[in-house]
Amino acid sequence: MTRSEMFMEFLLYEWIGKPVWMWVAFLSIVFGLLAFDLGVLHKEDKEMGISESLYLSAFYIGFAMIFGGGIWWAYEAGHIVTSDGTHAGVTYFTGFFIEKALSIDNVFVISLIFGFFAIPRKYQYRALVWGIIAVIVLRGLMIGIGAALVQEYDWLLYIFGAFLIATGIKMLFVPEGDADISKNPVVKFLRRHMRVTDALHGDKFFVRQPDPKTSKLVVWATPLFLALVVINLADLVFAVDSVPAIFAITTDTFIVYTANIMAILGLRALYFALSAMIHRFHYLKYALALVLVFIGGKIFWNQLFGKLDPAISLGVTLALIAGGVLFSLWKTRNDPPAEKLA
Repeated sequence: MTRSEMFMEFLLYEWIGKPVWMWVAFLSIVFGLLAFDLGVLHKEDKEMGISESLYLSAFYIGFAMIFGGGIWWAYEAGHIVTSDGTHAGVTYFTGFFIEKALSIDNVFVISLIFGFFAIPRKYQYRALVWGIIAVIVLRGLMIGIGAALVQEYDWLLYIFGAFLIATGIKMLFVPEGDADISKNPVVKFLRRHMRVTDALHGDKFFVRQPDPKTSKLVVWATPLFLALVVINLADLVFAVDSVPAIFAITTDTFIVYTANIMAILGLRALYFALSAMIHRFHYLKYALALVLVFIGGKIFWNQLFGKLDPAISLGVTLALIAGGVLFSLWKTRNDPPAEKLA
């Protein structure tokens, strides 16, 4: 067998329910977008304005829509078959919109983290893009483990459903507390076990400086690196809600992963616009809570009465999210402009 034949056989090898070439193609697209974003559009550190943020976010959302359209077409043409028999296009878009809406909650936490570490806006975007790279790996691990567990123990979906319902009810009735980053155990641990500079050093995560005791040059972490670590840990916490929500729609690992990553890619661009007007989306929280309750309840409905039409799931999800956004904007139309959070 020649090398080219071995390579083709490798690309056609099925990994986590899909041929290797599909995973390679998707990750190539993602890293190509990130390289263009970080290496061309934002080669130099600069503060991103609201208009640029909206344009870039629109580009990412548009790209995600085109990608979803490709999945829809491939499913209808018989080129993609989902592991659970669901419609690949419908479940992709449902998962994408749920993840996108849930990710808006991340904006307030990210703003608090950047504010605590006093990170200037011109360095924030670069940190967020590098954060995406970490998210691609961490979300992949979570989704891979989750998919393996669900395939082996399908009763775990009931736990996911109950967890989503409980989380939604909690969001509806329990007020959120203010996050105190200074008390975060991860921040305390890193400061105790790492050399951390008091000041920023541009967009660098690590610098070499003399050790106060030995005067030798050693590696120091900067506050920008600490902010990056805490942001990614916060994303993992949010993923505890969002990943089970998509697994409640489909257990096809490829659809779950691509919907997650496509939604997160544009969030970093949208952050700079949302951070200036996050106070306008106060009531979106209740719409997201209803989405979680609906998705969690759908699991039990599917088992008791048969599978709910995926188009109904997509329609209800879009209606709740759109209603939450419009109602929030209407209720806060006379609110004074909020100060920049970051």
